[in-house]
Amino acid sequence: MLPVAFTPGEPAGIGPDLAVLIAQSSLDQVIIVYTDPELIQQRAAQIGRTVHLQLVDEQAPRTPAPAGTLYVKPLSLKAPVQPGRLDKKNSSYVLESIELAVRDCQSGYCSALVTGPVHKGVINEAGTAFTGHTEFLAELTSGKPVMMLTCPGLRVALVTTHLPLRKVADAINQEKLTEVLTILHDDLQQKFGLHNPRILVCGLNPHAGEGGHLGTEEKEVISPVLERLNSTGTMNLAGPLPADTLFTPRYLDHADAVLAMYHDQGLPVLKHMGFGHAVNITLGLPIIRTSVDHGTALDLAGSGQAEPGSLLAAIREASEMASYTLNRK
Repeated sequence: MLPVAFTPGEPAGIGPDLAVLIAQSSLDQVIIVYTDPELIQQRAAQIGRTVHLQLVDEQAPRTPAPAGTLYVKPLSLKAPVQPGRLDKKNSSYVLESIELAVRDCQSGYCSALVTGPVHKGVINEAGTAFTGHTEFLAELTSGKPVMMLTCPGLRVALVTTHLPLRKVADAINQEKLTEVLTILHDDLQQKFGLHNPRILVCGLNPHAGEGGHLGTEEKEVISPVLERLNSTGTMNLAGPLPADTLFTPRYLDHADAVLAMYHDQGLPVLKHMGFGHAVNITLGLPIIRTSVDHGTALDLAGSGQAEPGSLLAAIREASEMASYTLNRK
């Protein structure tokens, strides 16, 4: 059983709390946390929990840690951490933990990567241009990322991710849409075992453009791509559909995934359905990566009130994807 790597992310946020909490009970998966051991011990004391740390390096553990124990691959913080208080000095530590975990996934030391929340603002304040985990992982792996969030009963992928709304329409062209749909279709087959995935595609404009009266992107970009890809006989695509009616049982009961055009078109619906148990998945990478569906929650850090539900779901999803991918080989 190859381990799953977990990077807790921003040290002043709830990532360290979550690491302590998942160690309190036995898990079926082998988890290695890429972090500063002293940070974990400090956070455990702050939230009134006890955890035994087992440091790992060259040889990856192959059996899950017993309850109360956490496997740790050690890194050193750049500055002391106070829960809830950001310090840009630790931004390089956050990025180093991700880089090390990615390398271990690429080498086969770990089977998948699960990421905790980072704080984009403080990383940028430290002098590193950083738009998000997804883009950073694409740079590290030379992948072509597609963001997809899942919760029980729904998968939503995105054509564009962290863009201001006024830039979205210009970013959607036939080449981009074709690439995203191809990655989504292929990964649903290869990482989820869906033989002929049915994908519902949102329109960009209200009412999917209302025949061109509310925008022409559907007629000029989206429809031609769907028609061309469907004509190959290898894809099962429906759309463009109005987003305000697509997210109803009439459509979702017969779909494997939804492709939304932009971040806030599809994700509010998914997070309403499954917040706290949803998982962020990056498709189009040569490694498996999942993440929690929430942010750093600085106000909860060190309070003992953090909930590990999304992290546990992300670990299970990563492990299942890794297992399916391995069995295909």
